[in-house]
Amino acid sequence: MRTKVVSSRKFIKPSFAYLIEKKRDGGEFTQEEIRYIVDSIIDKEIPDFQLSALAMAIYFSGMSAQETAILAEEMMYSGEVVDLSRITKPKIDKYSTGGVGDKTSLVLAPLAAACGVVMPMMNGVDEEFVISNLQKLDAIPGFRAELELEEFIEQLNTVGCVTVRQDPQIAPVDTTLYAMRQETATVPSLPLITGSVLSRKLAQGSEGLVVDVKWGNGSFIRDVEQARQLARSITRVGRSMKRRCVALVTDMNQPLGDTVGTALEIREAIQLLKGEGPEDLQELVLKLGMEIVRLAGVAGSTLSAKQTVQKHLTDGSALEKFKEMITAQGGDATYIDDPDKFPKAKYVRKLPAPKRGYVHTINAGMIARGVQLLAKKDAAGSKRGSKWDHAVGVSEIKKVGAQVKQGEPLMMIHYNDEARLEAALDYLRQAYRLAPKRPTPPELIVERVA
Repeated sequence: MRTKVVSSRKFIKPSFAYLIEKKRDGGEFTQEEIRYIVDSIIDKEIPDFQLSALAMAIYFSGMSAQETAILAEEMMYSGEVVDLSRITKPKIDKYSTGGVGDKTSLVLAPLAAACGVVMPMMNGVDEEFVISNLQKLDAIPGFRAELELEEFIEQLNTVGCVTVRQDPQIAPVDTTLYAMRQETATVPSLPLITGSVLSRKLAQGSEGLVVDVKWGNGSFIRDVEQARQLARSITRVGRSMKRRCVALVTDMNQPLGDTVGTALEIREAIQLLKGEGPEDLQELVLKLGMEIVRLAGVAGSTLSAKQTVQKHLTDGSALEKFKEMITAQGGDATYIDDPDKFPKAKYVRKLPAPKRGYVHTINAGMIARGVQLLAKKDAAGSKRGSKWDHAVGVSEIKKVGAQVKQGEPLMMIHYNDEARLEAALDYLRQAYRLAPKRPTPPELIVERVA
């Protein structure tokens, strides 16, 4: 738990109003002031209205790299800090801002383990964009997303990877602060995102971090320059905390891969673990996997890193690690051997192109919202089991630059309920814009920040 650090000089507690005013006017907090703020959140001494005002002041005035590093460290020590010292292999985690159709985390955890890198992956709410990785894994019968911290450590020791919901004992102050940020429209604050990410990931026992910062209409970061700034902020502050850190800025203006849904995306992840699957996802898995093994010191050169990742994707070892992880967390691994066991929707229909042309733009966020409407069960349905219909979603998604004829499918819609289909169609139809001239497809990897 949190260890209080006693300063050599007496610290006079300021009023919360003073701290809000100081940050509002562009002042920089001292270490003692940041520690006082974190302690006050732990002890519930700061009222919600003043905490929200403080979050808004930080949103507008920002924080220096030093302030952000202090905040991250103080929040990290606000709860349990996992000790993985008895595991001798390198411990590298991966963080993503979340994207539509993104299955890379599902692939990278077992891939890293197969390469000899331990990946302690706890999923926080900020890593979700409508459909979370844990919702996808819930499509596998028996899979447990909650583990006690001792179980978490033991699985890392034996399997080398784990994918669970964030333990409430990890950085609890960040949990409180993030909930306040959601209520006050301050989630996009770069220093608060940076402090949040690093406090949680380092509290989980990570020695290094690979970050995938997504920008576009399928991410909560809509501006590419803001994505670049976040990537720089996390890597810079991570280094100041003596942790290895590298970030990729990636495009999220269309879905990743060919599917959006839960069971559909797990099936696609299995393809990727066999070295197959859609080209964009293969590229991103390869690039992120290379960063992981290089950061861990498992591979030195770029060529060596590429060969290491490709080897474990094609020789079946990454897929075996995935099955080990699923089994260790109570899931039925026969679904991985035979993906046809996953539930299938009663109906499949195409979303026809309204005219001839090229796919000019896609709103990935609208596709995600449409799938959510297809899949989210009502209260009566949720009492009988999962709140999410794992059979439904969309597949065979036409990407930017694809040429289509009138009536040709832009995607295939998998559904079980006509009423939910009608609600979803409003979003799915609006997601596509066609044009007579072929556009230049966006680059998937925008920038590498290290």
